[in-house]
Amino acid sequence: MTPEKLWELQRVSPISLTNDGQQVIFSTSSYDISTNSSSSKTFVLPLKGGDPTQIKSYDSIYTDAKVSPSGQYKLVSKEVKVEPVSGEDFYPEMEKSDVYIYDDLNYRHWDTWEDGKYNHLFIKDLSSEEEWDIMEGEPYDTPLKPFGGSEDYIWNSDGSKVFYVSKKLKGKDYAESTNSDIYSYDLTSKTTTNLTEDNEGYDTSPAVSKDGTLAWLQMDEPGYEADKNDIIVLRDGQKQNLTKDWDGTVSSFLWSKDGKKLFFLAPTMGTKQLFEVNLPKEGSGEVKQITEGQFDITGMVGQTDNSMVVTRTDMNHASEIYIVDLKSGKMDQLSHANDSFYNGIKLSKVEKRMIPTTDGKEMLTWVIYPPDFDPNKNYPTLLYLQGGPQSPLSQFYSFRWNFQLMAAKGYIIVAPNRRGMPGYGVEWNEQISGDWGGQNMEDYLSAIDEISKEAFVDKDRLGAVGASYGGYSVYYLAGHHDNRFKTFIAHDGIFNTRSMYGTTEELFFVNRDLGGPYWQDPTPKAYTEFNPINFVDKWNTPILIIQGGKDFRVPIGQGLEAFQAAQLKGLKSKLLYFPMENHWILSAQNGIIWQREFFKWLEDTL
Repeated sequence: MTPEKLWELQRVSPISLTNDGQQVIFSTSSYDISTNSSSSKTFVLPLKGGDPTQIKSYDSIYTDAKVSPSGQYKLVSKEVKVEPVSGEDFYPEMEKSDVYIYDDLNYRHWDTWEDGKYNHLFIKDLSSEEEWDIMEGEPYDTPLKPFGGSEDYIWNSDGSKVFYVSKKLKGKDYAESTNSDIYSYDLTSKTTTNLTEDNEGYDTSPAVSKDGTLAWLQMDEPGYEADKNDIIVLRDGQKQNLTKDWDGTVSSFLWSKDGKKLFFLAPTMGTKQLFEVNLPKEGSGEVKQITEGQFDITGMVGQTDNSMVVTRTDMNHASEIYIVDLKSGKMDQLSHANDSFYNGIKLSKVEKRMIPTTDGKEMLTWVIYPPDFDPNKNYPTLLYLQGGPQSPLSQFYSFRWNFQLMAAKGYIIVAPNRRGMPGYGVEWNEQISGDWGGQNMEDYLSAIDEISKEAFVDKDRLGAVGASYGGYSVYYLAGHHDNRFKTFIAHDGIFNTRSMYGTTEELFFVNRDLGGPYWQDPTPKAYTEFNPINFVDKWNTPILIIQGGKDFRVPIGQGLEAFQAAQLKGLKSKLLYFPMENHWILSAQNGIIWQREFFKWLEDTL
């Protein structure tokens, strides 16, 4: 594997099952590095096997779920100007002005400055082409920004109502809260009802069963974006938490065809698997795990008879489409977009290790070995520091943090499922909040120290790399690693928790994870003993710092402060700055340069 080969891979994206349930519609995307662009093709593939057939349109074999059951109406999301923000909005004669004017928070989000435009939901009459805005004049979004999509709005079973997700808060309240709700819009009365007004956390992903029962995902705790995510159903006016007694968190769900159970995806033991929960008359339901193995089920396309069509990855393979027997969990691969590619390269060995922690627990750690690994040789080794902080370190396949590529370059990768990751129960996941520099840092070091006992690990060539919270971990460990590591790489990491609090846009995150503002008395530990900037005096190791210019979650000052500190300390250091990238690297040529600089730095320093 090379950076260039990685970008040659076809990226498989399922669309839906066909109306007859006998085929899956999917697209494949490919990138042209020379033009810095992508193109896609659409196919149908029989579920019983066979070759995919390329199609130009799937209108005749798939019914758009955004069209009402009667076929009369269609749901459409459009951006609508609601509030004045620009100089010209306030001063129409100043047509060439270039200024934004704000008097409240939430003035920017993720990678976009607030411009007074909002995503609104329209109902379009397909017979007359007339349409109306069901959120007219409201300064709120549906779909939710920045990542919401068509899953944020659906019809009820008879087309008399629309269920949609919105976070109807403004300014500072919006920035400090996670309180999105499920709303019901009645087409006859043209009135809106908040169905989840009693819950102040996230309510998302509404879905309706065959018999019209509404279900959604719910987080209870206000301001906690990584809270346990449960499946709620609304029956006979009563809300029922189906997964309340299950010690896990739901990623996504899908109603069964008969409406008697729900299928869902969830992280567990360093993977993501397919589960089901029944629909009892009252109380929580019985949860059953359907699939098991060293892979991730990354999405559900749809159920057909006693099978579920899903997407699947592992650390050696990008996403492909599979079919799962819902009784046995047996899986068969349907799409083969990248088989010939992988058959032409050597794959890495991915091993699960259980590592003892300093507080007497066991921690799952993925160890990825180079192709043709020889235990009699010595290998430079990278400690991978996961972001989030509360996101699963599972069998994912990344086009940036790609373990297969790192291993192909001759590195062993150690990827610990440290404290603060879902898949090991609520307590394990929640421990990290308020303790960023505590137990999970011990977990990191336990992993690298344990694997370093192996004779094939070159203990004089250890590096630590990570992004986001993983970048924070790099900056923190740079002042606390006791000379374990010879090099560091941090991408969009938090370097100074004080300036992070002052410039990040989702304040609910730093309010909970950092403990609130730094001007409190007493000052939270996040700004004292857990603030990387306070330990720069102990920095003594080369460091590569990567920063996106449009990253408003971990703003540009974090990377610039860290680079300036390293330079003034006289350390070997480099800044890799992407002015038009956000928290991620999305363009093909930037992605190639990211990979080349990443490995060039390791070659120079490790």
